[in-house]
Formats: sequence, C-alpha cells, structure tokens
Amino acid sequence: MDLEAIQRALRDQGLDGWLFYDFDHRDPIAYRILGLDAERFAKRRWYYLIPAQGSPRKLVHRIENGQLDLLPGEKREYAAWEALTSNLQEMLAPFRSIAMQYSPNNQIPYVSRADAGTVELIRSFGNRVVSSADLVQQFEARWSPEALASHLEAGRRIDGIIARTFAEIGRRVRAQGATDEYAIQQFLLEEFEKNELVSDDPPLVAVNANSGNAHYATSRERAAPIRAGDFVLLDVWAKLRRPHTVYYDVTWVGFLGERPPEQHERIFAIVTAARDRAVERVQKAVREGRRICGWEVDRAARDFIAQSGYGEYFVHRTGHSIGESVHGNGANMDDLETHEERAILPRTAFSIEPGIYLPEFGVRSEVNVYVEERDARVTGAIQR
Repeated sequence: MDLEAIQRALRDQGLDGWLFYDFDHRDPIAYRILGLDAERFAKRRWYYLIPAQGSPRKLVHRIENGQLDLLPGEKREYAAWEALTSNLQEMLAPFRSIAMQYSPNNQIPYVSRADAGTVELIRSFGNRVVSSADLVQQFEARWSPEALASHLEAGRRIDGIIARTFAEIGRRVRAQGATDEYAIQQFLLEEFEKNELVSDDPPLVAVNANSGNAHYATSRERAAPIRAGDFVLLDVWAKLRRPHTVYYDVTWVGFLGERPPEQHERIFAIVTAARDRAVERVQKAVREGRRICGWEVDRAARDFIAQSGYGEYFVHRTGHSIGESVHGNGANMDDLETHEERAILPRTAFSIEPGIYLPEFGVRSEVNVYVEERDARVTGAIQR
C-alpha cells in the first residue's frame, strides 16, 4: 500500500477519506490496493479508513483482531453489533465525504462492492458516500514499466500463435476436408503451454453463425465443423505465466477460400473502420492534452457503425480496461451498457473491439491501446 500516494489522491479529489470494508472476501479491490493476503481466512467484517490527512484507523472483530495488523493506524475491536455501529460512527465522525467501493445506480459494476446496507449505515451517521471509481482506477489500472513489458511480450507471442492457428486450420482442412472449433481451441491451448502463457478462460473459436453470437463459448459438446468456404473468428487473451503480469486480448477473423464473399468484406470494412476511428479519437485527445472519457471512445465507433446501417447489430461496449485480470478496473470504452464518465488516465490500457453480429456470421476486430502521457498506441499487430 502506498499510503502517501492515496492521501495525496484524496486531497486532489477534495475527499476527506477512503473507507475500505470487507466481509467474506467480497471486495478483492480492497485486498489488492491495501496489499492484504486475499487467501487469508476472513469471516467477520473489517473496516479500514484512510483519511486525507493523519493516521489511518482500523475496526476489526475481536476473534479476527489480527486481520489488519500489517497496515498502519490505530486499531479498535468489536464483538457485539452495537459496538460495531458505535465504533464505526465515532471513527467516521470527524469526516464528511467518504469514498467507498460504490457506484451510483451501479453504473460501474466492477467497482460496486459495498453492499446497500453498509452504504445506508454510513449515510445514517451523516457522512456523504461518494464513489471510489476514480481512485480505484488510479491505483488499480495504471501499469508499471514491468507490466507494460509483460503485455508487449505476451502480445508478441499471441500474435505469432494466431498466425500459426490460421495456418493450422488451413492445413487441416486441406488435408482432411474439415476440422472443428474444439480441436482448434485445443491447438491454441497447446500453443499457450509451449509459450508459457496462462488465461482465466480458454480462447474462443467460432465458425459461421456461431461468430454472430457475441459471447459464444467454444466447447467439445457443441463444436461446429470448420470446412472450406467457412468464416472463422478467433478471440484470444492470455498473459505471461509469472506474477504481476497483464493481459493481451485480441480478436481476428478469417475466411477459408480464395476470396471472402462480398457481404463478409463489406462488414469487415465497416468494423475495422469503426475500430480505427475509436483509436484515432483516443490518440488525438491524448496528443492535444485533452481529457477524454470512455463514453466518447465508444461513440466514435458506435456512431460510425450506426451510420453504416448496422447499429442494432453492435450489441456490446466498444472496449474494456485491461490489467492483471483481462477485464480491469480502469475506464471502459462504453456508452451502451453504462455511460462511462471516468477519464482515460496515462499508463492505462484497454481494448478497442467493435463488432457487427448478424444471424449468419459476426465480425469483431480487437486491438489493445496503451496510453502514455502525451501519446497512445496500439500495442500489437492490427488486422487490415
């Protein structure tokens, strides 16, 4: 935990304090930011208050009183619920505005970890509860130089794997007449193993109509065959097999034949143009030193697809934050599922992945963008 940096951020945002609260490991954000052991037994409520000025304060249950001992600050204990309430109220009494892992109207569900009852309790003391979303992004989503290096290396390996996978699909279809989605997914996983990559879930291989399902999941039980004349989508995400690395997450599409049908080419052209417009919107704002929010990036891609006549077939946000989890806690590129008003910060990364999903097939083209102080760049190969 970087206490000095957290307190400086609270002062910059005009907040009196940040209240971390957990019960039964419901808030993984708290464990990561505070540097606590997420595997430690924790079956009682604990609270940790970091004020903008002064020493932190702890409140723990008597039978789990060592829960926060690794952190600085004065410790109080409770056993009965009355003692919990009175101690918490007294601990918060000097402060007005308190940040918590809360999001108004659940607009940012990744941050909404504090339950409604706890928020009600804090408000009953007279404190004003505000969202910690911007604070979380500052301390969760920004990459170290080592994290960026791990992402770039994972990208080099994955870009090579995708090229080899398309070649393998072609080889198998030429030699055997067909392969299937599951067999190619297993080929990808073997490549992960050879290249020391890990992922929270296996990659996606979707053919023809299955690629029109934005969240299709490849499986042995329903694996569709892949033959000449078919359209294939590969969604591949992984990171290096070592601690504190970050993900690389991309989607490419391919056609098994001499030339794709005209409709496939037309949809591909619209999707990749929308992707490029979103990337350019980020780059222009960063180079001009202008604040840009995630919803603006989403609109750049979404408006272009809508103007091209396919708005109803773009059914998900344009992109998501990327970190040690493939879906990170920074700003998402979203004005569909949420209205993302968090600003894009330097040293953060996210996907740009517009798509058009028709009944017969779907096209998604996904790249990753890393933002620096005065520039932004796509971190890997770009399908054109």
